[in-house]
Amino acid sequence: MTAEPDVRPHPLDPAALEVLILPMHDPRVRPLLDELAVEYDTRYGDLFGSGAAAEELNRYPAAEFEGPSGALLIIQERGESIAGGAFRRYDATTAELKRIWTHSAHRRRGLARLVLAELEALAVDRGYSSLYLTTGPRQPEAKHLYLRTGYLPQFDVDADPETIGALAFTKELDGTLGRRTHHG
Repeated sequence: MTAEPDVRPHPLDPAALEVLILPMHDPRVRPLLDELAVEYDTRYGDLFGSGAAAEELNRYPAAEFEGPSGALLIIQERGESIAGGAFRRYDATTAELKRIWTHSAHRRRGLARLVLAELEALAVDRGYSSLYLTTGPRQPEAKHLYLRTGYLPQFDVDADPETIGALAFTKELDGTLGRRTHHG
């Protein structure tokens, strides 16, 4: 009798993680964009049509995700990009979160929560007092993450997500969140 392989995710070692604030064109961002394109095509290909993932990923100019009003961060573990996310200005006091991502081989380790916490702190540092985000109707993991981390749904959570389209969330930021250390 052979033992089943251990497929449980290994726990996060904070000492092995590095948070980097990077421009969109940095090669360390490429895994985020490549895997998001596959994820969007896999989940939404029949809903939005051919090329929709690339269109979504190129919808906003890269400069919108750079300081002082935006940011893109990557979390690396031992030099590998394993999670990330970004924000851009939504209005004078609100940042819009975009591109929240965890590498498929590193899910269920708490990385998405860490990305959110880092983005929230950075948004406070950049002068924002609230956040806005949308996720797709075929991303129940994201919907549940946002609900569990204090984001308020701007839709009927009991409705069929496919009938809603983009699922919008908001969150007021605590001004004490900021001042984390980020590297570039």
